[in-house]
Amino acid sequence: MTSDFARFNTAPHFDNRWLRALPADPVMDNVPRQVVGASYSWVTPRRASNPTLVAYAHEVAERLGLSREDCESEAFAQVFSGNQLLEGMEPHASAYGGHQFGHWAGQLGDGRAINLGELLNTEGEHWTLQLKGAGRTPYSRGADGLAVLRSSVREFLCSEAMHHLGVPTTRALSLVLTGDSVERDMFYDGNPQQEPGAVVCRVAPSFVRFGNFQLHAAREEHALLKRLLDFTIEADFPHLGEPGPETYVRWLEEVATRTAQMVAHWMRVGFVHGVMNTDNLSVLGLTIDYGPYGWLEGYDPTWTPNTTDAQGRRYRFGAQPQVALWNLAQLANAIYPLVEQVEPLQAVMDLYRKEYQRCWERDMANKLGLAHWEGDADGQLVNDLQRALVEAETDMTIFFRNLADFDPLTDQEEDPRGNETLLSVITNAYYQAPSSDAEQLMADWLRRYRDRLVRDTVVHGAEPGERRARMNRTNPKYVLRNYMAQQAIDMAEQGDFSEIHRLQALLRRPYDEQPENQHYFARRPEWARDKAGCSMLSCSS
Repeated sequence: MTSDFARFNTAPHFDNRWLRALPADPVMDNVPRQVVGASYSWVTPRRASNPTLVAYAHEVAERLGLSREDCESEAFAQVFSGNQLLEGMEPHASAYGGHQFGHWAGQLGDGRAINLGELLNTEGEHWTLQLKGAGRTPYSRGADGLAVLRSSVREFLCSEAMHHLGVPTTRALSLVLTGDSVERDMFYDGNPQQEPGAVVCRVAPSFVRFGNFQLHAAREEHALLKRLLDFTIEADFPHLGEPGPETYVRWLEEVATRTAQMVAHWMRVGFVHGVMNTDNLSVLGLTIDYGPYGWLEGYDPTWTPNTTDAQGRRYRFGAQPQVALWNLAQLANAIYPLVEQVEPLQAVMDLYRKEYQRCWERDMANKLGLAHWEGDADGQLVNDLQRALVEAETDMTIFFRNLADFDPLTDQEEDPRGNETLLSVITNAYYQAPSSDAEQLMADWLRRYRDRLVRDTVVHGAEPGERRARMNRTNPKYVLRNYMAQQAIDMAEQGDFSEIHRLQALLRRPYDEQPENQHYFARRPEWARDKAGCSMLSCSS
């Protein structure tokens, strides 16, 4: 498939360390099967009939050494639909297992993803390029390995939105229409429809997941487990030193620390992943696999965006820190045969708890504009706020952004304002008028918050201007609400990609005011409350 047609001006270099260091599946037949004793299988992407570039992220392209001319060439759409290969690309799919909704699922693997190879850029950074939706692999379990436009738009936009929010994440280079139709049963109700097919090129230093280690451990392939962990440390954690039992524990500590930091960022911005299976957690602490995700609109710790999770709500917003800890325990179990000591692995779980708590306190202080965290007292202030937010349907993003404009009236001993005036700064965060009890609860909290801000000024010398700036650096004004993504999808399915491009530009600056985009700073419209794709979503792609 490599040809002169597919060469770019910049000729990126691929060194593919993963393929050199780990064993390949000796079977070349691309049929669903159990792959034993191997870390990956060779595959060939499915040919797209008429690839068309929809969008690309120029910042990602620049990191890879690709110019705008490269990205806007005909060759680019051919390569990143899977039709052509650049010199050095060696397409393959990785083997891994995982727990899905708390139950061991055995072999899973890259069923809808094909890795093109590891690009080495001029700064010496390794970036794995991965096509999602480019066809079947041995891990597709009877599915077609394809993706549709609606899920691909969501993946492309969310990857980049999360990066600009400051959340650790994989990136997205490109979104390409294939020109082919794909059959999908969006609602799992026996009524499949033909949808436009698409391919996203995902980019990360590595796509290694908790499940890569779990699969080898479950099969008692301990030599291969060690080989994988040694390579992972040497490639992505070289600062930890020579691989060995003590280094394996330090590696798990770093994975735990990065995971705690990632989940804390999710909670800070109100993001709900939706499918926190162990195969969907990266050992690099990157958000990976954007499926039925969502942002909290009405603040509700029990909300999940995943229809498959609607009954058990295992992956609800408020449970995400605990689920990540559970997943880390499964990773610890997987590497136990290489450590053979329980205590240091258990200690890593405590490290995760402490790091998450540290991040949570930092983020809550910044979200509220506090110059200094006052321990349990501020923890109680946050807990009481969360109760007030739940009492009336309150938009999380709008509430925290508007709270920066709250005036603590530091020059008066008594607050003369009635509840209506006091609440005026956050009124537009309510989806409907709050009950009198809910109104009183929030008003009481705001008075306590006012007193806390006054103490911050008196005791710590906090300046009001810096408080507002700190809050606006922490609380985004613009997030990728599901209804916004769905509107872009609806237009794209009619051949109009302009809303994708508008959202891409908007979400590059989520903390900026952007007066020209003020209409995106709004509650979810009522028509979108129960509309497909605008609230909860299925895993169908």
